[in-house]
Amino acid sequence: MLESIIRVEHLDKSVTDSTGTLAILRDIDFALAPRETAAIVGASGSGKSTLLSIIAGLDTPTRGTVHLAGQELFALNEDARAALRAQKIGFVFQSFQLMGNLSALENVMLPLELAARKDSRKLATEMLVRVGLGQRLDHYPKVLSGGEQQRVALARAFVVQPAVLLADEPTGSLDFATGESIMQLMLELNTELGTTLVLVTHDKAIAARCGRRIVIEAGCLLPD
Repeated sequence: MLESIIRVEHLDKSVTDSTGTLAILRDIDFALAPRETAAIVGASGSGKSTLLSIIAGLDTPTRGTVHLAGQELFALNEDARAALRAQKIGFVFQSFQLMGNLSALENVMLPLELAARKDSRKLATEMLVRVGLGQRLDHYPKVLSGGEQQRVALARAFVVQPAVLLADEPTGSLDFATGESIMQLMLELNTELGTTLVLVTHDKAIAARCGRRIVIEAGCLLPD
């Protein structure tokens, strides 16, 4: 069996305020192999986005561990976790998270330039052509449709060839047909580049297109 690229072990997350302690995640335990596709599904408020944030090292658990590409995330300090994210993880969000003052090409070049890649313009151009935006390189987000903005976001996430792609409701703000095309593109790129895909979705049809479902209900992992 392939070694896990992501391993979540006995993960708890709770928050405490003046009203008491709220358990968000309870004893979550699973592993994903390289190249797997997994959908984290559950009702609103079930804890699925919190789980995705912890896998990314953006949030910290109350108990338990996450191993990413052989590294124990929370044995690292914040700077080291950020460096690991930059090397290993791509992100796609429902709200696209593009830089409005940068063109499509510049948005996709950005993570490459942060990694000091000298061929950033060439690689970004090739990836935008791959996602069908070869004619929109110099366009800014405000003149792109929602589907086009999400294609730019996909290009930006995949251009660094991450080991893991984390996507939070990537089709949530798109109409059905556009969402379908974005999901198809994401799966194609995932296969081409050998990435492990983990996405949060409430859409059963999208979840069914992934090889695995991770079902969260009231913070607990359920059998699929």
